[in-house]
Amino acid sequence: LRDEMTSRGGSRVNCPCKYNFSEDGKKLTPRRDVPSYPKYTLSQETIEALKKPTFDVWHWEHNEMLSCLEYMYHDLGLVKEFNMNPITLKRWLLGIQENYRSNPFHNFRHCFCVSQMMYGMIHLCNLQEKLTLTDMGILMTAAVCHDLDHPGYNNTYQINARTELAVRYNDISPLENHHCAVAFQILSLPECNIFANVDPEAFKQIRQAVITLILATDMARHGEILDSFKQKVDNFDFTNEEHVTCLKMVLIKCCDISNEVRPTEVAEPWVDCLLEEYFMQSDREKSEGLPVAPFMDRDKVTKPTAQIGFIKFVLIPMFETVMKLFPQIEEIMVQPLRDSRDHYEELKQIDDAMTEKKKTENIAVVTL
Repeated sequence: LRDEMTSRGGSRVNCPCKYNFSEDGKKLTPRRDVPSYPKYTLSQETIEALKKPTFDVWHWEHNEMLSCLEYMYHDLGLVKEFNMNPITLKRWLLGIQENYRSNPFHNFRHCFCVSQMMYGMIHLCNLQEKLTLTDMGILMTAAVCHDLDHPGYNNTYQINARTELAVRYNDISPLENHHCAVAFQILSLPECNIFANVDPEAFKQIRQAVITLILATDMARHGEILDSFKQKVDNFDFTNEEHVTCLKMVLIKCCDISNEVRPTEVAEPWVDCLLEEYFMQSDREKSEGLPVAPFMDRDKVTKPTAQIGFIKFVLIPMFETVMKLFPQIEEIMVQPLRDSRDHYEELKQIDDAMTEKKKTENIAVVTL
């Protein structure tokens, strides 16, 4: 699928994106074979673990992650609700996986993490009782698609470097707009259209809702979205469409940046992955004479400094707001965040003490 789409993509400039939408609607030749990833029978142990934030996402190969995602769609009743052809679901998932790049962080495993956390939150917060099956389908599909074809360089880079994506989307959430466009490009293939049996009016609403959620993952909009939710949370009304949309936006945001909710041994490797991607970007920005964000600069950032502010000022306030609506997340999701904050603050104290010791030694050497 990726090769086919790339071959139709025409010339690409600078920070490349897979698809060239200016082409006059050439139809792609869809794959007609039955998807080849093996059918794994998930053990009862895996099925139970899949519902929890403690799930070890590093333990699985791509094929196994595809089987887990497939299981989630069946288990939530989405295959039945949308009358999906199970083979089409397999093909769609394969098409999704093919269109995540091999970035250090924004890759298919990150997509799986976010989707698995969403599945876990649906169970933990008993969302099946509060939201419709259509809402479940929107939440899961947006999670699966939310970073499709991410190039590994963020919106700030796209805009400053005036890439093809930034020009196409007029500097307005270029990446998130691209993720949406790629998601619906894949769904436009008949062989991959999991919503083929949904009536056109319902599909229009699903499409709009998925776009709204993926666009909500742009961290530039974090304050605006969280403030909007804070205004609603004390008198939250599950029958109010605007309230429910706002909740869904906050849920996908929580899942997107939820690594620190996971056990330390699962969460910490992700920090290394993210810093690797950040350093790739800042090195490129330096070489191209573009502005460099201090939190991405390998000369200025450490693991503890990268995490402490983010956990204290972004993660904990957001999850504590969600906790007002779903108190059951405190023990399983909020407490691990507080523990993680304490863990990184201890590491920072050790780092600071080491730095101080080196300074003292250097002064002693100079004095001698």
